[in-house]
Amino acid sequence: MEALVNSPLVFLVAFAVAILVLKELFGGKKPYRRKGRYNKKSSWKKQDDRNALAADQLQKVMAADFKPRSLLNKSEANVFRALDEAVIARNSGWQVMAQVSLGEFLSSPDKSAFFSVNSKRVDFALMDEKCFVQHALEYQGKGHHQGSAAARDAVKKEALRKAGIGYHEIVAGHTTPSELRALVEKLVPAG
Repeated sequence: MEALVNSPLVFLVAFAVAILVLKELFGGKKPYRRKGRYNKKSSWKKQDDRNALAADQLQKVMAADFKPRSLLNKSEANVFRALDEAVIARNSGWQVMAQVSLGEFLSSPDKSAFFSVNSKRVDFALMDEKCFVQHALEYQGKGHHQGSAAARDAVKKEALRKAGIGYHEIVAGHTTPSELRALVEKLVPAG
């Protein structure tokens, strides 16, 4: 059975099926035409380019091996557990989220500015009961201040400031549960 799964024929059949699915999803039917939308040939070319990119990405992923890995390193995981416990004790409607992309909770009408922060992440985000991030927490571990970290942090800080979201640094060595509880008590309203 393993020989069959690893055979080139199975790979080719799976690839062909994937291409047909992508073609059906993205290339089969023309989208609804609204006034001023999709009436330029360049819009169709962009869609074709996205389809080709998706097919190329699918081919690469199908040919590669993947395995799970931890979302957080050991010290970040310890901070997460202490924060999570403190937040739940303070207000059960709030949540701690880890490794959240700024593009998931910020928006901007300026596409260039948005794409400047879209893929940047914060280590932890404190989300209120309405699913809005109220505070971003950055864990400054031993290796944090390497390379362009300060510049990346400045970009994050400015975007968060403009959105009215708090930015707080958690410095390695100041991460005892009682210190993190004190921080949470300042940031999270009692529930």
